[in-house]
Amino acid sequence: MAEQSRPRWRALATRWLGLGLAVAVSIVTLSLGVAGQLTLYISPESIWFACAGAVVVLAGAIWSCTLPLGAEADHGHDHGHGDEADADAAASPRRTLRVAGVVSAGVIASGVVIAGLVLPPASLSVELAMSRADATGTLFAGSDTPTLGVADTTTFGVGEWSSVFATATRPEAYDGSTVTLTGFVTPGEDADAVNLTRMIITHCVIDAQPAAVPVSVDAGENGEGQYSTGQWIEVTGTVTADGDGSLRVVPSSVVAIDEPGDPYEY
Repeated sequence: MAEQSRPRWRALATRWLGLGLAVAVSIVTLSLGVAGQLTLYISPESIWFACAGAVVVLAGAIWSCTLPLGAEADHGHDHGHGDEADADAAASPRRTLRVAGVVSAGVIASGVVIAGLVLPPASLSVELAMSRADATGTLFAGSDTPTLGVADTTTFGVGEWSSVFATATRPEAYDGSTVTLTGFVTPGEDADAVNLTRMIITHCVIDAQPAAVPVSVDAGENGEGQYSTGQWIEVTGTVTADGDGSLRVVPSSVVAIDEPGDPYEY
């Protein structure tokens, strides 16, 4: 009985690790797409591709239900059982390691997928943004980022302005530009300023990088000012060029807001 049940359990495990996990991921993808929350993980232009792929996987899953359990392991021919017994005895340690690796990977993959099904969707954390800011250099965001001259800045977000602040060869050309920017607060370099930060995504959250612009808002002692780290704010103000050539935003209005439904820039 044990010998008969083992192939069945093996077939069930194989189907779960292959088709089962793919179906679970597809369900999560389509659910987030319908709810408008898929942009928490991928860029908007990739949503149609992800949802189309999920539909194809689900269609394949429905078709696979017509196959008998264990059919995917059928090679279509018989092996010499005597030879198999000798080979199994010789390869027993290697097989044990392989089984242990498969089981470990299966448990980890299953845990990740189940977490995706159970846990609510969430944006990247402020702590991650701050850690990536320390580990990366200047962010060059957006196809309209100016390197020479002055571009039309009326549509610039935090990403584009961050690049301007870091690379402008004529910072005085941007002096007096009006801005309305949304982001979350992170500590600034000076006590009289904070950084307005936003995560910038090219394809998905894996490549997300922080962009920040300094805003003249009192950070207080040890960064504990009116707006705490992680607080989302909307800043309306003017870009000002200092005597040393650095740029900053001098706000005329700072409003605390809730995290927006789409917290990233692209």
